[in-house]
Amino acid sequence: MSLEELITTYGYSAIAIGAFLEGETILILGGFAAHRGYLELPWVLVSAFLGTLLGDQLYFYIGRVKGEIILEKRPNLKRKSEKVFAIIDKHQTVLMLGFRFMYGFRTVTPFLLGACRVYPFRFLILNIIGAFIWSITIGIMGYMLGHVLERIIDDIKRYEIWLFIGLSVSGVIAWGIHFLVKGRISTNK
Repeated sequence: MSLEELITTYGYSAIAIGAFLEGETILILGGFAAHRGYLELPWVLVSAFLGTLLGDQLYFYIGRVKGEIILEKRPNLKRKSEKVFAIIDKHQTVLMLGFRFMYGFRTVTPFLLGACRVYPFRFLILNIIGAFIWSITIGIMGYMLGHVLERIIDDIKRYEIWLFIGLSVSGVIAWGIHFLVKGRISTNK
């Protein structure tokens, strides 16, 4: 199966799953694939929107139902979460709209919002707005990246597999560095 067939067959599903989990890299790749003509940009954005919305709703409800129990079992996480709770109290609306743009906070913030008993309907409305803004912003960034790379590289078709691999590897490296640094910080405290 060629790269083009792989992307056209599984691209939208991969974007939805990637956005459900963390998602920036996969959405940028989706926007790039849309620019290259393998996917349709509106469906890339819809896939990302649904993935991030559903993921964050799930994390929120896990926090709402099991958050206190999980935090009691993990004193280190509970101590760190108390700082986040203080931020939530002061800047709840801004945090709910913008947490997707803060790498590494994407999955923990909805969980903590649920654990601190934010009203579910309020979270749903702000989550919809935030998911919409995030999916359009990051998806269009990926699309524009394709445009920029096409301007820089004359025969982009010849290098596109390397571009997809490079973007994917960069995302994995950034994700790995984030978790390594996060692990070092938590072991030093």
